[in-house]
Amino acid sequence: MKGSLGDRVRLQHILDAICETESYLEGVSFEQFLENSEKRFATLKQIEIIGEACNAITEELKTRFPLIPWKPITAFRNISIHEYFGVDLQLTWEIAKNDFPDLKEQIVIVLKSISTD
Repeated sequence: MKGSLGDRVRLQHILDAICETESYLEGVSFEQFLENSEKRFATLKQIEIIGEACNAITEELKTRFPLIPWKPITAFRNISIHEYFGVDLQLTWEIAKNDFPDLKEQIVIVLKSISTD
């Protein structure tokens, strides 16, 4: 699915994954996150989905929206998959709690922008 239709679907996957992660971590402390393997694995899975979707976004769209950190998102996805036991859970937590709100806002802006193209 190349082109704007494919990008729209992938952007929606990113948004859905962020929303899922928010639901997993609502009211959860970092200590609770560390103690709960389901929350850790579910969060990492959603990060992998986001990274995979970012990797598949067309270069044209990435160029139009350079404020979204496409490459770092994809890079963390690669680490989480290929270096699973080396994943930094503090960094995972910070991404989900601190970076996802901004990313969510940016993805909503992009979706609105491309739906009017």
